[in-house]
Amino acid sequence: MILTQDKFQSIIESFSKLGPILVVGDLGIDKNTYGEVRRISPEAPVPVLEVSKEWNKLGLAANVSDNLKSLMVASTLCGVIGEDSRAGLVEDLLEERGLNTWGLVRDKNRMTTFKERVTTSTQQICRVDYETKDQVDDETLKRVTARIQEFSQTHSGVIIEDYGKGLFSEELCQRIISIYKEKNLMIAVDPSRSSPPSWYRGATLFKPNRLESHIIVEALGYFKERNLETIAKILVDKLQFEKVVITLGPDGMAMLDTKGDGKLQIIPTAASEVFDVSGAGDTVIAAITASLLSGATLEEAAWVGNCAAGVVVKKRGTALCSKEELSEYFQNLRKLIK
Repeated sequence: MILTQDKFQSIIESFSKLGPILVVGDLGIDKNTYGEVRRISPEAPVPVLEVSKEWNKLGLAANVSDNLKSLMVASTLCGVIGEDSRAGLVEDLLEERGLNTWGLVRDKNRMTTFKERVTTSTQQICRVDYETKDQVDDETLKRVTARIQEFSQTHSGVIIEDYGKGLFSEELCQRIISIYKEKNLMIAVDPSRSSPPSWYRGATLFKPNRLESHIIVEALGYFKERNLETIAKILVDKLQFEKVVITLGPDGMAMLDTKGDGKLQIIPTAASEVFDVSGAGDTVIAAITASLLSGATLEEAAWVGNCAAGVVVKKRGTALCSKEELSEYFQNLRKLIK
């Protein structure tokens, strides 16, 4: 059942009162290059893009922190960047957004992740990735772990944002979960389909998308399972999660809360128009985690995350959702449902 307007407002108005959330993850920059194609190159059978606009945006785990900022939630970003020119660009973009750089660890042996999406008004032509996907070395891992331990003293919870770029290992994930569990703080996980599911064992909230949930239960030995309720129960039973939310794209969200009735619930999508889904999962994990920390039930938090996703998928590129946009979107959604 959809929330009342008063309840929705009460949840999002609590965001600014939360203690800061630590976001640990693979981070980088999303560059958007936009223009029009009017001819084919004489050098090769490829389109020539006449660029009219380009912009850089915090990407990957940095987009989670950026979304929290847009929702008026304080956060600290912790991850690894290189010793290259793009590392400076990450720091500049963080400072422009009013986000601190205390948790950044530099590694001269790695490239700062940089993704360039080349698009026209009708389609994406290509994406160019600059990244190092090798596992971070032991010295870098020690520095990251020390920051995470330090931040646990002052933060209200942690989001593990795994993009499979080499930061995470079973050792690091389990160390984060152990540190925050010991302090009875929330641990939210947005998983990578390429990481073993055992890495995330014991987290509070687990948020895969539908495809990731299939891959994860297959890795656990359930090769043909496609029933959503069974998948959610497998995740809870085998990996000891308290709450599971499976995002279903146009079909909404499925969720199971062991602290509730233990039954699967599904809410429909709030998206009325989809232009670009880039980074929408980052928005969802930010909004759901903030809502749960604000005292929302899992279903209430899922509605907030659902509406936040509805806001950003209408925008071009990796986008943000403000608290004002979120409130307006929910008001319009309630009118449609009535």
